Amino acid sequence: MENTNVVLLTTWASGFGMRVQIALAEKGIEYEYKEEDLSNKSSLLLEMNPVHKKIPVLIHNGKPICESNIIVQYIDDAWSNKSPSLLPSDPYLKAQARFWADFVDKKIYDAARKIWTTKGEEQETAKKEFIDWLKVMEGQLGDKPYLIGDSFGYADIALIPFSCWFYTLETIGNMSIEKECPKLVAWVKRCMERESVSKSLADPHKMYEFVLQLKKKLGL
Repeated sequence: MENTNVVLLTTWASGFGMRVQIALAEKGIEYEYKEEDLSNKSSLLLEMNPVHKKIPVLIHNGKPICESNIIVQYIDDAWSNKSPSLLPSDPYLKAQARFWADFVDKKIYDAARKIWTTKGEEQETAKKEFIDWLKVMEGQLGDKPYLIGDSFGYADIALIPFSCWFYTLETIGNMSIEKECPKLVAWVKRCMERESVSKSLADPHKMYEFVLQLKKKLGL
């Protein structure tokens, strides 16, 4: 497939959009980046994702692909001739990679959100839950360099964008993720050595400002 006509609709602060940016960068695919204003969604976004009306959306040859993990799988399939493969070829390891990416969406996202949207006892519970889930991820990491083994791939792409929230969560929640999960923070630093990751992730301090504005807007 040609790389012509690849467009990404996202917003700079979206961890889900960052996943897609990392996957495209890993494969060396050129694309057009379109910043969406989520309070005033473009007609293109509404046309391309009429079901959820959400970002990110990848448009390839005029056809939309939605939901970040599905987009990353699509990128791996559509440009299978380009290295590296983002999903392992071994069926068991491929299933594992999908399981952990799904785990990140179901557990890590909600727990992180709860930390900055609550206070007091509720926040303490959210912090404990978040660290517990991160420890589960750390258990999966074990002594491997990456979540599924020796090479950076699909499961890592699912989790790594959350690291640009760590500073915000630590500041708002008055906690230290490195103290609780040193192996996971070492994994973050390892991932950040990849240009695909360092160039795709938002600046943690900029994320913090963004969350403070969001809290104000939501009256928190």
